Amino acid sequence: MKDHTIRIKIFSGIIFLVALILLTKLFFLQVLRNEAFASRADRQYVTPIENIYNRGSIFFTTKDKELVSAASISSGFKITINPRAIKNPEEAFNVLNQIISLNKEEFLAKAIKDDPYEEIAFRQSKEVADKISELKIPGVSVFKERWRFYPGNELASRAIGLVAFDADKQTGRYGLERSYNHILERQADKLYINFFAEVFANLSQLVFEKEKPGNVVTSIEPSVQGVLEEQLAGIIKKWNSNFAGGIILNPKNGEVYAMAHLPQINLNDFSKVRDVSLFGNPIVESVFEFGSVIKALTMAAALNEGKVTADTKYDDKGFIVVGKETINNFDKKGRGVTNMQEVLNQSLNTGAVFAMQKLGRDKFRKYFFDFGLKERTGVDLPSEVKNLVSNLEGNQDVEYATASFGQGIATSPISAARAFSALANGGTLVTPHLVTKIDFDDLPDKEIKKTASPNQIIKPETAEEITRMLTVVFDKSINKTDSLLKRYNIAAKTGTAQIAKEQGGGYYEDKHLHSFFAYFPAYNPEFLVLLYTKDPKGARFASETMAGPFMNIAKFLISYYEIPPDR
Repeated sequence: MKDHTIRIKIFSGIIFLVALILLTKLFFLQVLRNEAFASRADRQYVTPIENIYNRGSIFFTTKDKELVSAASISSGFKITINPRAIKNPEEAFNVLNQIISLNKEEFLAKAIKDDPYEEIAFRQSKEVADKISELKIPGVSVFKERWRFYPGNELASRAIGLVAFDADKQTGRYGLERSYNHILERQADKLYINFFAEVFANLSQLVFEKEKPGNVVTSIEPSVQGVLEEQLAGIIKKWNSNFAGGIILNPKNGEVYAMAHLPQINLNDFSKVRDVSLFGNPIVESVFEFGSVIKALTMAAALNEGKVTADTKYDDKGFIVVGKETINNFDKKGRGVTNMQEVLNQSLNTGAVFAMQKLGRDKFRKYFFDFGLKERTGVDLPSEVKNLVSNLEGNQDVEYATASFGQGIATSPISAARAFSALANGGTLVTPHLVTKIDFDDLPDKEIKKTASPNQIIKPETAEEITRMLTVVFDKSINKTDSLLKRYNIAAKTGTAQIAKEQGGGYYEDKHLHSFFAYFPAYNPEFLVLLYTKDPKGARFASETMAGPFMNIAKFLISYYEIPPDR
């Protein structure tokens, strides 16, 4: 009996070993060498083993929490020919050309090839596919195909990004398509599925896959995005600017409601674009000298250290000498004895330098770095650039002086928006982000929430005071006529910065970057808006180019979100 049991165990072990060897061989042949055999099958059977493209979706989110497609899969049909089976290419062309528009020269060139497979038309409707199939033209076939489709065309194109070929594989190349490619990417659906390959593929996913596939849900609100883009387009058209950009976000949690940099592209027609710079996202990937909007950070730091108050006075002569350099106000005029509130109201460079000097170089540097200007924000978009603030680690007094009013340091728009958010939310840094949820295919949804940094950059009472000062700026220097917005506390600052020359150093006298930031309702803000434009023609100051578009955006947001007045 014992010998019989041993023989059974040995026999079972041999069967298991043989089965393991066979399964391993099947795995090797049908999975690891799948591409090679698929290629052979293509040649053997003429009709290819076709991979049907698949990919997860990206969604916008409306204010009512409804999902709106930003990137999805569209289906249609492609028309192919087998040149070896076409007896009369001219006749085949004439018949097909009555249904679909074909280039005769290109068609005939493909039809005479010694090749079993050529593609002649793509993205055709079912109606067209049915008509061609019914003709039963020898050598003409119809196959289903799928492709990436962007329902909004240009809407949020810089943020959404696009899918394109990398070598022989389609993958996310820019924007969210790239940063969340590991979530969105799918294995193509095959028309013919081998059982063993399917079993082992699923097993390998369980063992090796790091991230499950899913759909990506963003905080981008499509209507808000549309209004932002409309206002930016208006800036470019009215002032003949090189470009214009903007961000609208929640300063309390960093959720981005809208993000745009114009000009931009139609994502469904990007193959015709020749300027590759249109594919990237300068809000994250480029830095600018923003100018006087930075004065708000300088003043907040000096307030927080108790070095100045809104009523602190200095003698403004219209210029100040720092080392061997003379720094002037924008108009080179002095105001005499002036307080810090007027420094912000009138955007006086000399006053910003005064506040920085009261603070001292070391503390000034520390505050600017604490505002996140030395680090990347961590936004969930690819290729985030690092700010250019290394001159704040040097010993040149003039570098600190010019940095106090936003010259000589360059930051990305997303980094600037993050720093200004700290003034709005009580003094902490948030992580700007676009994605709020991953809708996994086979797992529960994953909510993505970014908590503010526990580090307090400025005290809440300091944040309240700089907010009060910035609301005075808006009331006295920006909004002098709009009765609706006078019912709201809005904290704001404009910036007009000379543009650095590309070569030879120095700055252009006649070229400027205009910028503007605001948050509201100021003491419990729901929105922070940052706008900028390069080299507007016929307008010297940002108050001319930026105030109107901001007010249009603010009035839309107030109405759309039904924000009650706080005055």
